Amino acid sequence: MAVALPSFFTAIMIMSRLMAFIGITRNNDMSSKLQALDIAPKLSYDPSAIESASQDFGHIVKAVPQAVLLPSSPWDIASLVNFSYSNSVPFSIAARGNSHSVNGQAMAKNGVVIDMTSMKNGNGTGIRIASDGSYADVGGQQFWIDVLNATLGLGLTPVSWTDYLYLTVGGTLSNAGISGQTFRYGPQISNVYEIDVITGTADFVTCSPNNNSDLFYAALGGLGQFGIITRARIPLEPAPKRVKWVRMLYTDFSDFTRDQELLISKNGRNDNKALNYLEGSLLLDQGSLDNWRSSFFPPQDQPKIISLITKFRIVYCLEIVKHYDGQTKTTVDKVKLIISFICFSYIIIK
Repeated sequence: MAVALPSFFTAIMIMSRLMAFIGITRNNDMSSKLQALDIAPKLSYDPSAIESASQDFGHIVKAVPQAVLLPSSPWDIASLVNFSYSNSVPFSIAARGNSHSVNGQAMAKNGVVIDMTSMKNGNGTGIRIASDGSYADVGGQQFWIDVLNATLGLGLTPVSWTDYLYLTVGGTLSNAGISGQTFRYGPQISNVYEIDVITGTADFVTCSPNNNSDLFYAALGGLGQFGIITRARIPLEPAPKRVKWVRMLYTDFSDFTRDQELLISKNGRNDNKALNYLEGSLLLDQGSLDNWRSSFFPPQDQPKIISLITKFRIVYCLEIVKHYDGQTKTTVDKVKLIISFICFSYIIIK
C-alpha cells in the first residue's frame, strides 16, 4: 500500500519547480531585452568570459552572471544601469576591475558584470596630469601601475599607494587602498580631490568634499553600493629621488607591535623628518620560501632569515623607508637614531 506524502511536502516540490521555471523564464526574458539595447554588441555571452566573471581572487563564492559588458566609455555603463533601473524587475550589476575582491563583491548572480578594464588605455590616454602637476585625473579603469608610469616620467607621484599596483583606481577607491604610507597620509580614499560617479539611477555626478559630499564619502570605500567610480582626481607630489630602506625582523610579537606603534607615534604627516613608509608583515615556515625571497631580501641575508623561520616558525617583519635627496641627506640620520631604540632580532639596511 502506497503511503501518501504529506501535503506540505507536495506543496514544497511544486513551489520549487515553479520557482525554477520562473527563474529560467526571467533570465531568458532579460537576455532578449539586453540584446535589444544599443550596447548589445558590447555584451559578451562567451562561456570563458562568463566563467571568469563568476569568480574572484578569493575563490570562496561563485555567482554566474547572464552577461559581461565590455564598455568603451562610461556612457555604455550608464546605459546598462539605466536599463536595470527602468526595468520592472531590476537585476544585479557589478563593476569588475582586476577582480581582487575576495567574497564575491565584484559578481552579479543572474545579472551583468561590467569589465571595467575594457576601457583601459595602456598608453596613458586614460590619465591627464594638471599643468601645474598638482593632481592627475585618472579613469577608474586604469591600473595604479599606469598612474605610476604616467606621473613618474614627470617627476611626480601620488601621495598614497596600494601595495599591489595591478589593481584599478576605481577598485581600490571603492575599498580603501592601504599600504605602508597609510600610517602617515591615510589610505587612498583619504587622498582624493574629486570623483565622477554613475549612480544607481544612471546619473553622472561629479562630487567632492564640497560638492555632493554625501555621495563623495559614500562612494569612497562604499564597495560599489552607491555608484560606479569612473574618474578620480588624485593629488600628486614630487617623486622621491632616493630612499633609505630598512627591514627589521622580530621573533617576539609584543616587541614587534610595540615598536610599530612607537614608530607611528613619532611620525606626523607634516613632519619633513618623518618616515615615508612603515608596514608590517609575516614570514612563515609554511609554503614556498620564494614567497619572501621575492620581497627584496638580499641573498647574503637569506641564510639567517631561514634559520630564524626554521627555529621560530613565525617571524615578524617591520619595513620602514625614508625618502631623501642631496639636500635632505642628513635626515637619514634620524632613521639610524630611531632604530637604535627598538628591539629587533635582525636588521637589513639598503
